[in-house]
Amino acid sequence: MENTKRTVTCGELRKSDVGKKVVLNGWVSRTRDLGGLLFIRLRDRYGITQVMVGDSASDDVKKIAASLKSEYCIAVEGVVNARSDKDINADMATGEIEVEASDIQIFTTSQELPFSIEEVRQKDGTLVVANEDLRLKYRYLDLRREPMQHNIILRSQVAFATREYLTGKGFLEIETPTFIKSTPEGARDYLVPSRVHPGKFYSLPQSPQLYKQLLMVSGFDKYFQIARCYRDEDARGDRQPEFTQIDMEMSFTNREEVLSTTEGMMQYIFKKTLNYDLPAKFDRIAWEDAFDWYGSDKPDLRFDMKMQDAAFMADLADFNAFKAGAANSGRDVQRHKRSGLKALVVKNVADKYSRKNIEALEEVAKTYKAKGLAWMKVNAEGVFEGGISKFYAGKETEICAKLGAEKNDLILFVSDENWQLACTALGAVRKQLGKDLNLYNPNDEFHFAWIIDFPYFAWNEEENHWETEHHMFTLPQKQYWDTLEQDPGAVKGDLYDLVLNGYELASGSMRINDPALQERIFEIVGYSRERAEKAFGFLVQAFKFGAPPHGGIAPGLDRLVMLMCHEESIHEVIAFPKNNLAASPMDSCPSPVDEQQLKDLHITCYDVEKDD
Repeated sequence: MENTKRTVTCGELRKSDVGKKVVLNGWVSRTRDLGGLLFIRLRDRYGITQVMVGDSASDDVKKIAASLKSEYCIAVEGVVNARSDKDINADMATGEIEVEASDIQIFTTSQELPFSIEEVRQKDGTLVVANEDLRLKYRYLDLRREPMQHNIILRSQVAFATREYLTGKGFLEIETPTFIKSTPEGARDYLVPSRVHPGKFYSLPQSPQLYKQLLMVSGFDKYFQIARCYRDEDARGDRQPEFTQIDMEMSFTNREEVLSTTEGMMQYIFKKTLNYDLPAKFDRIAWEDAFDWYGSDKPDLRFDMKMQDAAFMADLADFNAFKAGAANSGRDVQRHKRSGLKALVVKNVADKYSRKNIEALEEVAKTYKAKGLAWMKVNAEGVFEGGISKFYAGKETEICAKLGAEKNDLILFVSDENWQLACTALGAVRKQLGKDLNLYNPNDEFHFAWIIDFPYFAWNEEENHWETEHHMFTLPQKQYWDTLEQDPGAVKGDLYDLVLNGYELASGSMRINDPALQERIFEIVGYSRERAEKAFGFLVQAFKFGAPPHGGIAPGLDRLVMLMCHEESIHEVIAFPKNNLAASPMDSCPSPVDEQQLKDLHITCYDVEKDD
């Protein structure tokens, strides 16, 4: 073959190309030898083309074709032929044609694969996938699989659509430093030792928070960055040590503009990449309502089933377990003026849910520190049965009317003097029921909502002081400015979270731009002037030079793409992620370094194995 460079991709050819002479490059997906006819499925990231080696091929070409194995990287020269009607593969974009090979060249061979690149499905239709550590060890092979190629391509498209939308709205993409000053932002920092400043360290940014606020002081009124961020915290499905966020900040703005800009961006991204129409406006739910109705500040709204206040039931029977939750006696329920006795009506499942099923739900509730999960069923005659029904016999009409329960419904209860604990525990049960019963609305694939009106401060029981729910640069809502110190627990922040399908997708807020107000926040949370100056002095100093009102938000790119791909782990949308131990099996990272490197950095390491 004189020229091995491809002239077309493996996903490009159609019936209109019949008769053309082409060169394809790619990987051998599989071969079939039908005795005299040999078929090769040739794959690249654009698709698959069937190659046929027939009687007219030379003996050399037949010999090469017969030697091909999975994942050999080859070039094929040939002519595009139309398949007969009976041989058309409607499941392939190139299914109406095949390429009759006149020449084949092997670029490189492949060893036996550690796992199959091709999709393998069991009889029940489930996909057989290698375990994650094996996939991560051979990530370059895993990335050849069609699902991974789809995910990574979509991620690229989402990033491009983000840039298109924001630059079209006048935003400037500005990079902020990767080596920064270590500041307390919640999670542990990743530290980088300085060779030229012995004993001093840079920190990798948990977010560009301080720098994007400095850019607002600098006069760049619309900033964005697809920013790499780093947090030294335990990994889980939607979190890992290094991640990416769509970081945004605006000056001379307000909450409404930040929310509408973010809505517009999401609408543009989903339409451009998935051809999916999002609503013009997203739901808005106050933080207290989100917990009261759904038991979470990141509720999955693809199904309804709201939780309800059941405090009235404490007066209908002498059932002690309900007394504390209904009494509003705990600090938490007094603060939020909500009852800690919550009910959930599960429609039309009483005949399907056995005691064993309900006990499994109780374990979910107990995972979130509930003392138990009370229950009763409404039978076919409209009478309570099972669980706590004996305490409420004869009260069916009143209880069912207030809770909206009907025949064959299951009613579940959690009671606790801690309102938020009761909500969280029953909310976890609600979420499990949504999954178990597949309650998701098929016409509501992506349900966004804004959670607003968060508490600004939270009381730390262990350390006996107030701390901020978000971060210390969040602006308190203006109606609380005069009473910050007198009643911190009542203060609500001008902050907002964007949630999607039960995940927090973005967090943001309006920011403090008044140095005096910032100092008051520091004092309330016990941050001394000296400590604040040491950690954040450069930002507070900048605020003294005409800082504009500003605010922003930072949607997580990994999590967004994960949800768009209907995956359950961000590992599936990151090219080279770390595993759940924050390590990379592929390149053995993290790894020891040479002694000389440590000396250059003025670092001494103790013998970990010996110390253990």
